[in-house]
Amino acid sequence: MKKVFKYFLNTIPRPVLIRLSYLVRPLLAFALQGDRYEDPIDGRTFKRFLPYGYGTPRENVLSPSTLSLERHRLLWLWLKRETDFFSTPRKVLHFAPEQAFYSRFRESHHLNYTTTDLNSPLADVKADICNLPFGENSYDLIFCNHVLEHIPDDTRAMQELYRVLKSGGMAILQIPQELDRAITFEDDTIIDRDERAKIFGQYDHVRVYGRDYFDKLRSIGFKVEEIDYTKQLSCHEVDRYRLAPGEILPICYK
Repeated sequence: MKKVFKYFLNTIPRPVLIRLSYLVRPLLAFALQGDRYEDPIDGRTFKRFLPYGYGTPRENVLSPSTLSLERHRLLWLWLKRETDFFSTPRKVLHFAPEQAFYSRFRESHHLNYTTTDLNSPLADVKADICNLPFGENSYDLIFCNHVLEHIPDDTRAMQELYRVLKSGGMAILQIPQELDRAITFEDDTIIDRDERAKIFGQYDHVRVYGRDYFDKLRSIGFKVEEIDYTKQLSCHEVDRYRLAPGEILPICYK
């Protein structure tokens, strides 16, 4: 049964999983309730989290209530504790909106909130990140998390993100990253889905970002802060919130 459940999570197309999760999530959250781990996004506590990931799933990482992963909870904590995001009016553009955030951001009346994506059922505007239908200097804040690794021309995508961000604005551009890798790796001659998943983390990723990711953003014009927020948290918090120690938040400014 455990293997069947892992297969279910990791192979169903994400738009379908989003729809199914509205039905399944309350049952999972009820079955796993406890006090060992906490999802800081909704404050609920559980005896364990769920497994998630391609290939060999990561254990104890997917929140049963919000379906958040390590990166979502890390970003939420940083926004909540280190910024005025939850109180100050802003015009926000959110690419491929994560379900863990979507309704909470949408219901925040101080935000002028727009979502965009080519395929997501949660998107207000269907758009190509390499050719955005928004004017220059349009948004105070952009969320574009775990998107760029899917985009063949990520340089063009970064240029578009920079273009539509207001002067003085902030873009949070999380990606899966191997921090012990100096140079980003990509190879479009690898076409076998299993081999691509093994090398790139998912079959639909086109590259593995290394530490040069930050310099590439700087070459576009962004000022980049590489924030290892887990270093500012206690070991107890990192474990309780099920975070990935050492994960970097790329906080970019125009």
